[in-house]
Parts: sequence; structure tokens; C-alpha cells
Amino acid sequence: MGSTRSRRDAVDGLLLLNKPAGLSSNQALQRVKRLLNAKKAGHTGSLDPAATGMLPLCFGEATKVCQFLLDADKTYRVTAKLGTATDTGDADGREIERREVPTLSAAAWDELLQGFVGETLQIPPMYSALKKDGKRLYEFARKGITVDRQARRIRIEAIELLETAAGRLVFRTRCSKGTYIRALVEDIARAAGTVAHTASLHREEVGDFQAADMLDLGTLELAAERGGGLQQHLIAPDRALARLPSVTLDDGDAARFCSGMASAGIGSGGPGLVRAYRVDARFLGVGEVSEDGSLTPRRVFHLGEKNP
Repeated sequence: MGSTRSRRDAVDGLLLLNKPAGLSSNQALQRVKRLLNAKKAGHTGSLDPAATGMLPLCFGEATKVCQFLLDADKTYRVTAKLGTATDTGDADGREIERREVPTLSAAAWDELLQGFVGETLQIPPMYSALKKDGKRLYEFARKGITVDRQARRIRIEAIELLETAAGRLVFRTRCSKGTYIRALVEDIARAAGTVAHTASLHREEVGDFQAADMLDLGTLELAAERGGGLQQHLIAPDRALARLPSVTLDDGDAARFCSGMASAGIGSGGPGLVRAYRVDARFLGVGEVSEDGSLTPRRVFHLGEKNP
């Protein structure tokens, strides 16, 4: 019975979508997957429906880099509304508290923000997808139930004050995986003696991917309408792994790697994960070099003769 609707293309690569507000991460993924007519797809680093910005979409073999992108630092531009707290921590929630906003200079706000740089423990918000006793926290929250949450270690790499006026605090932050910006905003407000919620959130960077690498949904839809234009926007999977050192394998070691077998005497830069390439520069996957210099495959990529 196979219809043309059931046929999907083998698409390997990443697209960095500038997710618009109003779409869940999965809704955005499904729309682009249909545009590409891709067989296999996934996204990494979910954004709330109200949030905008970089959402890495992975297709085909590139879905194997999702975990590495999940582990990457992210950069956000954040607008906090001072003086008002909501039950969800963002603008979609119900107002639950109001407080006066202290009159602080830009220098004082900057000093306060810099106090959050470094490693700290953060309690995840109730409106989150983390699980407790087999249920998502937001399931409890929607019933008005608050449960104990274990604090998690996060790292704030940097915070830059951009604007403070008319009850708004705008800043840019680069932070580790697992950081809840809504919780960070509430903690910042608490340190200033007030309350706040996240009015808008825009993700600018994921790992080494920059804002300039993003594509709007409209741009992708236009390329699809013109026919055959989407493939040129795909990013090769190994670009998501640029921070890993690389090794080049001869034909024999490359064949062993692709068969899942270890090779001896490969590593010379110390133990750890590496990108493996064939002598013709074709990306083979991610391997791990041991103390004795042997290389064990961890993620083998079955790409064509050319990366996208």
C-alpha cells in the first residue's frame, strides 16, 4: 500500500532553528522535519513555548550528537519583570506576589549579578519536566502541590547587565546545562529584596554555535517552497563536536573503528573523547582514547562519502 506520504529521505545533519514564540520544541521539530521529509529527527535542549532562539535540530546520523549538545553551555538574553512573581516563574503564569522594587544604580545591579557567577546549587522550579516519584513536577504544580526538590549543582560562566529601567532587568548569561533561568531570575530578585518573573527568554548560543548560524522558520519554509534549497543549510554533525580533539585513522584502523573494534597506538594527546576521521577527512564518529593510547569507538557515524 506504500504511499508517497510514507517515503522519507535519509537526511544527515543539523539545523539551528531560531524558534519562534508560541511553538513547543517538538512542534517546531515536526514542522522542519516535514519540510525536509526526513526519516529520523530529534532536538536537543528544549525551549519553553514562550521562549525563542536557538534550538538545534538533528536529523539522521546527526541525532547521535544530541547528548553532546545537551552537555554544552548555553547563552541567553533574559528580560526579568521586577516586583511581580508568578506561579510558573514566567509571563504565562498566575500572579502570586507583589513587592516594592528597590532603587539600585546600574553599578549596584551589576555587582549583585556578578555574585551569581561561579558554581552554585539551584533548586529546580515546580513547573519543570523533572520527575518525582514517576511524575513530572509540573503535574504536581498544576494540582497546587509543592514537593521537595533536590538542589542541583550548576555553573554560571558569566552575566552581563544590559539594561535596568522601568521595573525591567535585562541581562545576558552563559551557563551550564541544567540551569533554570526562571529560578535564576527569582534568586536574583530575592537577593535584591524583591520578587520577579522571566518576561522573555531568548537563547543566543549553544556550545560553539553562534546566533549568526540560526535560521528563521520562515526562511526554511521559503527554501522548501523553492524546492531543493533546504539541504544546503544542513550543518555537518562533527561541527557540534568541535571542542573534541581529532585523530586520523589509516584504512585498517578506520575499518576496525567502523566495525566497533578498538585499535592500539592511536592516541598521543592523553586519554579522553576524540573525533575520528579517515585519511580522506570523512568523519567516522566519536571514540575514547585510553591511558595506553588505544582507541575504542563510542559513537560510530554511518555517513555517506560526503558530510552534508
